[in-house]
Amino acid sequence: MELAKKVVDKMMSGDAFSQWLGIEVLEISTGFCKLQMKVRKEMTNGFSIAHGGITYSLADSCLAFAANADGIQAVSIETSISHTKKVMSGDTLIAEANEINKGGKTALYYIKITNQNNLEVAHFKGTVFRTGKEWFPEG
Repeated sequence: MELAKKVVDKMMSGDAFSQWLGIEVLEISTGFCKLQMKVRKEMTNGFSIAHGGITYSLADSCLAFAANADGIQAVSIETSISHTKKVMSGDTLIAEANEINKGGKTALYYIKITNQNNLEVAHFKGTVFRTGKEWFPEG
């Protein structure tokens, strides 16, 4: 748990986009991450609903944090999202990543995104490549 928090703190410190989104880390452990953010007006599209890239970006950050939490650097190689309900300005989104399978070189994660009413608004699947490089090789 200590290592997971240390990795995510380092990742977040250099992640200007996640910071702009207003992402807050609620929980982090090896293979698991839970994030929260509030949708702002400047995140909406021409239909006055949240741009699909907002839920995608939240899920992508959740994937990255969960996949790197074991201290080994991992990068996404394939992702997909399905939007199931509209998201509006003012909504609070919660993304929760769970590791489905982890091998030596790749790992698979499922991320569920819900709103403040616990309604699923999107689900995301991500595969990462595990580089083998440690976040903190000095220990």
